[in-house]
Amino acid sequence: MKNQEITVFYKWTAQPGKLDELKAIYENVLKEMEENESDTLKMACYFADEENAIYVHDLFKDGAALGAHLGGTAARHFPELAKIAIPGPFFFCGDVPAELMQAAKGMKMGAEFGTYAFGFERSASEVA
Repeated sequence: MKNQEITVFYKWTAQPGKLDELKAIYENVLKEMEENESDTLKMACYFADEENAIYVHDLFKDGAALGAHLGGTAARHFPELAKIAIPGPFFFCGDVPAELMQAAKGMKMGAEFGTYAFGFERSASEVA
């Protein structure tokens, strides 16, 4: 069976003195995604204070969920993010629809793509 989930890892590097503002924007992004994007399976942020950056890990149910996110939450917050931070790179892992690939490449944010090859997954309870 083909893996339909799409994982996206990406980075935003804040302008000097803007990391707290970047964090605040992403708190709003998190809330909006959690409330309005039922097919977004995961969203996690990691702060790299030394790099003045935020790393984000999103997991989408499928290409339609990714498209809904890009056309909704992401589109609404991108302008304010772009004013205070530099986007990229963006790594898309999974079966990304061709039209979304082209859109991401067209944004010139360092989008890279990889399709699922192999792997495994354990739950935390299996490891304990």
